[in-house]
Amino acid sequence: MPVISEQLKPIDTVNGFQIRPGFFREFGAVAIPGGVNFTIHTHGATSCELLLFHRKAEEPYAVIPFPESYKIGFCYSMIVFDLDIEEFEYAYRLDGPYDEKKGLRFDKNKILLDPYARAVTGQSQWGHVNNAQHGYRARVVQSNFDWGDQRHHSIPMEDLIIYELHVRGFTMDESSGVKHHGTFEGLREKIPYLKELGVNAVELMPIFEFDEMRDVRLIDENELIDFWGYNPVSFFAPNTSYCSSMEYNREGLELKTLIKDLHDNGIEVILDVVFNHTAEGNEFGPCFSFKGFDNNIYYMLTPDGHYYNFSGCGNTLNCNHPVVRDMILECLRYWAIEYRVDGFRFDLASILGRNDAGTPLSQPPLLRSLAFDSILGNVKLIAEAWDAGGLYQVGSFPSWKRWAEWNGRYRDDMRRFLKGDDFLAQTAAARITGSPDLYDPAYRGGNASINFLTCHDGFTLYDLYSYNQKHNEANGWGNTDGADDNNSWNCGVEGETDDPAILALRKRLMKNACAVLLCSRGTPMFLSGDEFADTRYGNNNPYCQDNLISWLDWSLLKKNKDLFDFFQYMIRFRKDHPVIRKDLEPSYLGVPAMSTHGLTPDETNFSGDSHVVCVRFAGYDEAIQEEDLVYLAVNSGWFPVTLTLPELPEHYEWKVAVNTGDPKCQFFHKNSMPTVESKIFLGERSVIIFVATAI
Repeated sequence: MPVISEQLKPIDTVNGFQIRPGFFREFGAVAIPGGVNFTIHTHGATSCELLLFHRKAEEPYAVIPFPESYKIGFCYSMIVFDLDIEEFEYAYRLDGPYDEKKGLRFDKNKILLDPYARAVTGQSQWGHVNNAQHGYRARVVQSNFDWGDQRHHSIPMEDLIIYELHVRGFTMDESSGVKHHGTFEGLREKIPYLKELGVNAVELMPIFEFDEMRDVRLIDENELIDFWGYNPVSFFAPNTSYCSSMEYNREGLELKTLIKDLHDNGIEVILDVVFNHTAEGNEFGPCFSFKGFDNNIYYMLTPDGHYYNFSGCGNTLNCNHPVVRDMILECLRYWAIEYRVDGFRFDLASILGRNDAGTPLSQPPLLRSLAFDSILGNVKLIAEAWDAGGLYQVGSFPSWKRWAEWNGRYRDDMRRFLKGDDFLAQTAAARITGSPDLYDPAYRGGNASINFLTCHDGFTLYDLYSYNQKHNEANGWGNTDGADDNNSWNCGVEGETDDPAILALRKRLMKNACAVLLCSRGTPMFLSGDEFADTRYGNNNPYCQDNLISWLDWSLLKKNKDLFDFFQYMIRFRKDHPVIRKDLEPSYLGVPAMSTHGLTPDETNFSGDSHVVCVRFAGYDEAIQEEDLVYLAVNSGWFPVTLTLPELPEHYEWKVAVNTGDPKCQFFHKNSMPTVESKIFLGERSVIIFVATAI
C-alpha cells in the first residue's frame, strides 16, 4: 500500500458517501486510514459502479458510480471514506458493448466479483449451494498477521521431499483423529505426523476459492461435486470453506497460521495453482467476474468469439496477454508476500506458454517474467508440462534454469519397468540418474526433474499394484473418464484379496517403488496415504468423490505399519546420503559421481530382456569428511539372480541397508547393517541398497 504522509480528505460526495480519487496502481480493495481504496481496470467498459452489501443481504445498500474524472487510462480508482470493513461486502457492475462475435459480454445488470478480491463470500460453508442470487461478492481483508521473526530459509530443490495432499481429504475421515476435520486447522493438527514421516514440503491441491457445488450431480443417490477444486473462482482468495470457523475480514488467518507452523517445523508449502482456466466455463457457463470485466482479454477466443479449450474445462485463460500476465504476476507475489508460500506447481502449465491464438511460444513472456521476477526469486516454480490440447513439453518446457517439471516420463517409464516390462532397463537407468536425456544440466540446471510414481491424478501406490484397469463407475460417466494407460499390475487378482502371497507381493512392490523413488536423482514426490497403502478402490479420477474414496483411511496406518516404517526409513536414508541428491566433491576412491551397471559392474549395455538395473552414487562428503558411496540394485524380473558388486579399495566393505526381498527384515539401521561379499543373491522383484563403509 502506498505511504500516506497525511490524512486524506474527501473531495466529492456521491449518493451520500464521501469520496476522492484513489491509488490507481493498487488493484483490489485495500483498507487505508479513514477509508477503503477500490481500484479495478477494464479496457472495454464504458462505466463502472461500486456496490456495497450488508452481510448475506441480497440487494446492495449502496450503489456508488465512479465519476468519469476518477478514471485514468483503463483504470477506475476511488477512495470511499468512513466504511467499517467488518460491516460490508462489495461487488461491481459494468456497462459496455455486448457483441459475442467480438468477445464483448458487458452487461450492466450483472453483479461481478473483483478479479483481485482477497476474500470471497457466498460459498463459505462446504457443500452448501451459493445462496446469493447475485453470485459472488468480496470482502476487504486486514493485512496484519504477525509472522514474528520468522525468516525465509529456502530448502534447496534437491533436498526437498514433497508430499502431495488434499486439505479436505487428508483429515476428513474420523480415523484421522483430529478435532477440525477437513480444514486448514485439521492439517495443522497433523504436523507432528508429517515430522515423524520426515517429509519437508507439502504440496497442497488447489486452495484458491472454488465452488465445489458448481456442477453438483446425483449418481446412485451419491452427491458428486467438484472435490479437487481445479475450477478457480478467484486467484487471490483462499478457499474459505477450508476454514474451521468463519473469518469475517480476517480471511486467510487460519491458512497463515498453518503455514507459519509448518515453517517452524521445517516444512515448506507449495501451492498447486490453476491459471489455465476459470470456473466461468464456455459460452454456456456463468458470468461472475472475468467475462464481465474484459472477456476478450482474459480468455483465448476463436475469431467468431467462441472459447478455445486447451484446458478441457470449457475455457482457456489468455495468460500471455499483458493484462492477464500482470495479474498472474501480482497474484503470485501476493501469495509469496502475504502467505510466505515457498513454491507453486502450475496445473497444465503448457497453456501458460501459448499465445492468444493458442500457438506455443518459444519464449513465453509470462514464463520468462516469472523466472526472473525479483519477489519470486527464491520461490520454487514447478510445471505440469503438458495440457489438454495435446501439447506435451516434458523435457522441453521453457525454463531459464528456473523451472522444474513434473517428470511424467519418470512416472510412466518407471511404472513399466518396476512391474517387469521388457526393454526398459536402459531407460530406467536414465530416469534414476536424473533423466539426463530430458534435462541436460548445461541448459536446465541440476534440479529440473520432479520424480513421482503417484499423484492425485491416477492410481494410489496401493491401487497401482492391485488393479489392472480403472474402476471409475462411481463417477457417473460409464467408466469412460480417467486415464486408460495406467501401467499398473494387480499381481494376479483384481482388487481386494485375502491371498497372503499376493498381499506380500503387493507390499514388496510398494516398497520397491518407494526405495527407487527415494534413491533417484531429482526431487521426489509422492501422494499422501501411499506410506500406509491408502486405496481409492481402483478409481483413478476421483475428482468428484467427497467420500471414503477420496478421504484418507488412517486406520490403515496401524494395519500397514511396516510400510510406513519403510517410507520413514527411506526418507531418512536419502537425507543421510547427500550423494544421492547431488554431486559432491569427487570421490577419493577413483569412481565417477554416478554410473549405471547390470548384473556385473562392467555391464553397461542392457539387453532387451534385462530387468536388473544398478546405479552407483559416489562422492566425498565434506560435512562429515567421509566417502559417501551408495549402490542401488533393482531386479524387476520374475527370477532371482546373482549380483556381482563393484570392487572396493582395501579397508572398505559393502553393507546392506535395504533388501525388500528379505522376508524377515527389509531395512537395517547403521549399526546393524550386515556385511556382504562380492557376490549376493538378488531376489525376484526386489531391491537391495548397499552402502560402502570403512573398516
